Amino acid sequence: MKSMMKPTFRMPRSTSSAIVKNKSFPYMNKKIYVGMTADIMHPGLIHIIHEATKYGDVIVGLLTDKAIAEHKRLPYLTYDQRKEVVENIKGVFEVVPQEDWSYVPNLEKLKPDYIIHGDDWKTGPLREVREQVFEVMNAQGGKVIEIPYTRGINSSSLDKDIKAIGTTPDVRLKSLRRLIQAKPVVRILEAHDGLCGLIIENLEVQKGDKREVFDGMWSSSLTDSTSKGKPDIEAVDLTTRLQDLNNILECTTKPIIFDGDTGGKIEHFVFTVRTLERHGISAVIIEDKVGLKKNSLFGTDAIQTQDSIEGFCDKIRAGKNAQVTGDFMIIARIESLIAGKPMSDALERAYAYVQAGADGIMIHSKDKSGEDIREFCRTFRKEYAHVPIVVVPTTYDHVHESELHEWGANVVIYANHLLRAAYPAMMNVARTILENERAEEVRPLCMPIKEILELIPGTK
Repeated sequence: MKSMMKPTFRMPRSTSSAIVKNKSFPYMNKKIYVGMTADIMHPGLIHIIHEATKYGDVIVGLLTDKAIAEHKRLPYLTYDQRKEVVENIKGVFEVVPQEDWSYVPNLEKLKPDYIIHGDDWKTGPLREVREQVFEVMNAQGGKVIEIPYTRGINSSSLDKDIKAIGTTPDVRLKSLRRLIQAKPVVRILEAHDGLCGLIIENLEVQKGDKREVFDGMWSSSLTDSTSKGKPDIEAVDLTTRLQDLNNILECTTKPIIFDGDTGGKIEHFVFTVRTLERHGISAVIIEDKVGLKKNSLFGTDAIQTQDSIEGFCDKIRAGKNAQVTGDFMIIARIESLIAGKPMSDALERAYAYVQAGADGIMIHSKDKSGEDIREFCRTFRKEYAHVPIVVVPTTYDHVHESELHEWGANVVIYANHLLRAAYPAMMNVARTILENERAEEVRPLCMPIKEILELIPGTK
């Protein structure tokens, strides 16, 4: 006899959570706005969200990479990663992008009943933002609720702790592309040793509500060679340069752009690409010259032989085919203006190199006015609106970064300044000791021994 199975009855699942997460439904309660970066989640942020739920539906305005990077450092996590974290915090009704450092555009668009923020913004760089928020909320009939700052939680200290841990090659490799997408100008400074790397990693200047920093490092063949007492003619091979580069990698987290000179033979360049990519270097810049390298700043005073367009395109294609990830960048450096050729030649090469797969274009010039760089950038931008342009304002150093951005530049490299600053300082100290036959006179020119001992973590 066939066994009789009792039917199993299940209660329908509650639809309340589905309703909360379904953004097509109207808000069930009052709208509460909470703005945050959510890059380093800590109990203080959870507390603010918890308090906000007491007033209504919590809408988190999550600052985009662009909104954050223009005022602070680039977030460790991407926007999508941070969004996924916040969406899964209990009490969050909705996550919306906050495209601006200011809360005002989202407040005017969403018209929340309340905005909730920690009371730490009463002083410091967010003071002006706070005043704007009060003005907008008062005009819209909303209210501002300030939650007491959670004692014992310091985001800056947490940031330093994370930096002390370091980074991975994969994270560092991807960061340059993220910076180019997030910032109007990516600021790069030359580093030829670990000490330079630490300066670039840690130096900050607060200007109003913005924290000015260097975004990454330039591994210059000129300064690498000069610091070893060698001429800048590709006399220092890749293996030797990587040994010094590793010292920088060990004590920093920011992206590195590698000066690849001419790239060498195509067969060798593919191995260079794979080696740099494996180490977490974000980009290599290669110049379209052949033969014995002569520094570009000699201009026409030295023989500058350019590669053919076809030959250099072949090198770019070989490099792109060799790389493993889509994050590594090969940037083509154009020497036409250095070699005394017309603007039309530089532009023809730029268009061809992009078609061959170059991820960006570096335009170089010895002209002190910068007018040829401006003409190139503006003309190139008419053809390619989004391909990154890299400039090196060594000779036209009077041009401000904001002006370079207005021309169309994305990345500004200060290519040799730390070495150029170090040499005269060391010469001055050495000469003063010789002149006085003692070291007392150089005391104000030198940092105290105690600071040297405390400069590198772990020395004491």
